[in-house]
Amino acid sequence: METTKNQNLPLVIAAFISIYIIWGSTYMFNKVLVAELPPFLLAGIRFVTAAVIIFVIAAVRGKLGSVSKKQLINSAFAGFLFLTVGNGCAVWALQFIDSSLEALLISAQPLILIIMLYFLEKKPIYLKSMFGVALGILGLYLLISQSEINAGPNKWLGIGAVFIALICWGYGSIFVSKADFPKNSFIKSGYQMLFGGGMMLILSFILGEPREGVLTMSNNAIYSMIYLITFGSIVAFTSFNYLLLTVSPEKVATSTYINPIVAMILGWWILDEVITNQAILAALVLLTGVYFINTSRSRAVKVKSSA
Repeated sequence: METTKNQNLPLVIAAFISIYIIWGSTYMFNKVLVAELPPFLLAGIRFVTAAVIIFVIAAVRGKLGSVSKKQLINSAFAGFLFLTVGNGCAVWALQFIDSSLEALLISAQPLILIIMLYFLEKKPIYLKSMFGVALGILGLYLLISQSEINAGPNKWLGIGAVFIALICWGYGSIFVSKADFPKNSFIKSGYQMLFGGGMMLILSFILGEPREGVLTMSNNAIYSMIYLITFGSIVAFTSFNYLLLTVSPEKVATSTYINPIVAMILGWWILDEVITNQAILAALVLLTGVYFINTSRSRAVKVKSSA
């Protein structure tokens, strides 16, 4: 048994690096892309392409298997919550707010989830979690009360869109903890991406998003799209599902603290985003609150991310 653990250790370490660094970097790459492509179109292309690649790989390996009608319906609903609305709103918001600000707001997902569990399923919030919730609310207040945000055009539209994404991800996390899905996590991810991305493309058409930009993308945008498809959608998501089966959920949840830090550094370094002292203080307070929530025994479902 010990030998097996030692053999798996390099893969576990690689998977952690993947969810730490790759998911933290997706905010910057989405920010680059949304400057050239409309949000729902770019996200739809990303996830549908990733799904096709997943199914091709699964078919070559003979791992497609059979899927029931109920599993397909559940996959479509989860894809709608996590990707069509959740990720779609998050990408849409990047038109109005910095990637570092969005990453910090999204790090409050465990806070939103534990509140939703309290109201939807009457799950009690214990003392440790209450302290985390209080710190999380304080951190969010410090984050969105910055004068730089209040002065910016349409910043509140972006912040509102992120909170819609958080609510959808929270409800999606509750839903998938009980619903029936394909047993293979790789295939499970593929169906969610296929349905969620497909609905994004339909929504893009309904909204009349321009499609001409796809043919005139800059090299930076093309590289960003390739990165998001291969690493952000396939590698990181597969790593996440692998870690859930290999290590404790509390260890997997540590990505909640690392992702926004990576996003803040890349936003400042690559995109010249301004990081104020108040934003740093807000990050410390908010992430401390998330730590208390994540380590509380009252958590009943695993938190999922769809950056």
